[in-house]
Amino acid sequence: MTDCSDPRKSSWPELVGTNGEVAAHIIEKENPKVSVRIVKEGMMVTMDFRCDRVRVWVDNYGIVKTTPHIG
Repeated sequence: MTDCSDPRKSSWPELVGTNGEVAAHIIEKENPKVSVRIVKEGMMVTMDFRCDRVRVWVDNYGIVKTTPHIG
């Protein structure tokens, strides 16, 4: 697991409104230590916090709806 104090980028507000697949690729490029998952709005997910995970929440059209961030 990644150290939570890792100085790499940890949130991507500039990706809201973009295509989820493109956003995931950008996140992986900017912080290769995280695992990126695309999640559709309304899907059930665990509520645990993980320093090595970024969820990209998308709508039915695959557009990022909220700021992706580590957690």
